[in-house]
Amino acid sequence: MPTSTAPGPSTGSATPRTIPEPRRSTPAARPSTATTRAPAPEPTGPETLLSGLDIAWSVAPLPDGSALVSERNTGRVYHVPKPGTGGRATVAGHLPISRTEGEGGLLGLAVPHDFDENSVFYAYYSTDSDNRIAAVPWRDGVLGEPDVIFTGIPRGRNHNGGRIAFGPDGFLYVGTGEAGDTSLAQNLSSLGGKILRITTDGDPAPGNPFGGSPIWSYGHRNVQGLAWDSRGRLWASEFGQNTYDELNRIEPGRNYGWPLVEGRAGKSDFVDPVAQWPTSQMSPSGIAVGPDGAVYLAALRGESAWRVPVAADGAAGPPARYLQGKYGRIRDIRFVGDRVWITTSNNDRRDRLVSLPLADVGAR
Repeated sequence: MPTSTAPGPSTGSATPRTIPEPRRSTPAARPSTATTRAPAPEPTGPETLLSGLDIAWSVAPLPDGSALVSERNTGRVYHVPKPGTGGRATVAGHLPISRTEGEGGLLGLAVPHDFDENSVFYAYYSTDSDNRIAAVPWRDGVLGEPDVIFTGIPRGRNHNGGRIAFGPDGFLYVGTGEAGDTSLAQNLSSLGGKILRITTDGDPAPGNPFGGSPIWSYGHRNVQGLAWDSRGRLWASEFGQNTYDELNRIEPGRNYGWPLVEGRAGKSDFVDPVAQWPTSQMSPSGIAVGPDGAVYLAALRGESAWRVPVAADGAAGPPARYLQGKYGRIRDIRFVGDRVWITTSNNDRRDRLVSLPLADVGAR
């Protein structure tokens, strides 16, 4: 399989600067920390944490309550301080993306469980030739030199996947797309249209279902959401084509049907989704498991957040729709403290990261 441990392109680190004016090219000095501010009162309604973004794609909370946010079209990584501390968001650096028309760029970010001991996070991004994953050192609010650990994920104008997340087992799971070539999803020699499971060195994780392959499941069109529930079950969002978008419960080694089926087929060779929607209502991207145990999906075309209750046996209850049309296209959703964070993806260079009360998405 096309993996690599070679160093990635040299980019150097960047000094953070303050927001707004996120597109200004000249960095400012690092914000002073000499003055201690009193904690701000907890907001009771929506609060914009970061704005003026050129496609906010992924939110990756850090153990200290702050978060990293990826900007797809520029390769910038933003650092958002823990709300209430009085700090301001900064640009921590950028990653060496190759940006053309379509869905490529800087996509998913993932923070490992041992981040406090080893301050490295992981990023999925596009180059001229492929999509790849790099380990990125984090030092005093600034990105270090990225070390590419995994290469060769097919890249296309569309269907680049891009979601990465660490599972309860400590391994990195990767959602890929078939890059517009539907045949790749059923091809076990290709990384496209798959969920992968790898180590932090980029090797296939032990216990994978296809021997020395990084593939965990296949038959996917474009995976942009990964999340685990309290029972350790993996959930994934799936872009359909013209008929159905899907929420799938992922089992190792199983075939999820694309392009042979879309939505529920009732065929033993394929795993049916636990929930499905007309594409006009969904186009799912990021997903999260809420404090109530339900699965929440960010909807792009559907301009909503959907809540799907989940039973002990993994069956899905009736989905409920929230935030319809209020923020436009929603790309990612995360539960942070006692709030829910969403990113918008309206492609107007005014995208933002918004913190909301749990009740706004039905989580309380």
